[in-house]
Amino acid sequence: MHTNKYNIFYFVDKFDKIKLNKLDKNIHLIYRNYHKKIDYNLIKKLKLFCKIKQIKFYISNNIKLAIKLKLDGAYIPSFNKKIIKNIYLKKKNFSIIGSAHNLKEIRIKERQDVDKIFLSPIFDTKNKTGLGIIKFNNLSSYSKANIVALGGINKFNINKLKLTKVDGFASISYIDNLYKWLILKN
Repeated sequence: MHTNKYNIFYFVDKFDKIKLNKLDKNIHLIYRNYHKKIDYNLIKKLKLFCKIKQIKFYISNNIKLAIKLKLDGAYIPSFNKKIIKNIYLKKKNFSIIGSAHNLKEIRIKERQDVDKIFLSPIFDTKNKTGLGIIKFNNLSSYSKANIVALGGINKFNINKLKLTKVDGFASISYIDNLYKWLILKN
């Protein structure tokens, strides 16, 4: 897999320095944890790590904190339907990205003025039936935003992304599996 072609986003909920050090420098991190209270020390540790590795770092569902900590941006999940105040959008070198599952959610993300829409799931996951390439491309065509594929991406279907016009892809398990492969290889 050539990581230079795509923007690649990796969702994390903890700081695993050994694992993160093995990752390609072109992979952007998104800290996402909806089940625990915000751990500022963890976020600062991830921010410092990303700064040293020169990779972008986003936090999920907390634009104010992302700005306060001078992160690269914020990720707005599909369940967050609030329209964002323009003051956030004027920050230099700050990007807002967000996810959608259907046309209605795509329109909401456009009103939130996101830079990239994570459209999901492209492929089947444990919990959801994937859109498939044709439906994914059809939905993608309704937006002028950059589209990022999310959901069900694995070593067997990663090459199917070439059949789309995605700007990148996001994953947890695919990148975790790459990490495991790197451990076995070394």
